[in-house]
Amino acid sequence: MKIEDLFSVRGKVALVTGGSRGIGEMIARGYVENGAKVYISARKADACNALAKELSAVGTCIPLPADLSRMDEIDRLAKELESREKRLDILVNNAGASWGADFDSFPETGWDKVMDLNVKSIFFLTQRLGKLLEAAGSTDNYARVINIGSIDGMHTSDLETYSYAASKAGVLHLTRMMAKHLAKKHIAVNAIAPGYFPSKMTAGIPEDFSEASLKETPMQRKGRPEDMAGVAIYLASKASDFVCGSVIAVDGGYATTA
Repeated sequence: MKIEDLFSVRGKVALVTGGSRGIGEMIARGYVENGAKVYISARKADACNALAKELSAVGTCIPLPADLSRMDEIDRLAKELESREKRLDILVNNAGASWGADFDSFPETGWDKVMDLNVKSIFFLTQRLGKLLEAAGSTDNYARVINIGSIDGMHTSDLETYSYAASKAGVLHLTRMMAKHLAKKHIAVNAIAPGYFPSKMTAGIPEDFSEASLKETPMQRKGRPEDMAGVAIYLASKASDFVCGSVIAVDGGYATTA
């Protein structure tokens, strides 16, 4: 098989949540530029609409704004997609949030907000879109669910982001649970665990911590958009046909070699 066919996402229908910026934008852009029809969802409609307009200059990108921390919004997004498509080849569960505070003052709101968006929404959005995913899958060509975790779910961070770290560890194990039980429906579930990629979320990390983590990264650099797009395309293409329940760390070796 030719490499352009092995790694092709052309003609596939994808939904990328948290798709207006950061890692979600990197993935959505990679899919659009390589021929997929991509829906992007984000809480802020203006940002979602603006990126969709930009990406529509090179391919097909459609905005579907939604606040996925709310069950009614998860239901609304799923129904909207069902009204537009008969199948969903790729679901990227990327929407997420973080919260930092020391142990003694960490608030309940900082726990619930992060857990609801980072873990709960992944499960219930995938559940609600199950029929569209099943319609896309077959014995020789599974639909794909790609959950975005974090290396903070794999190692113990020096940052006091308790709910974030716990939520991302939950995402990685939820991925394995979903992979085991959804494979019978011809849906392959995998996860990406990003390391340090420049984004609005990582912009809040103290500079001294960022510099120290960069020194401890074997590849001595931060992540680039093409690094994330590449692994997302791999997990959505025929190249990963026999990959199920896996977690791929994309971190330059930072957490995975410590």
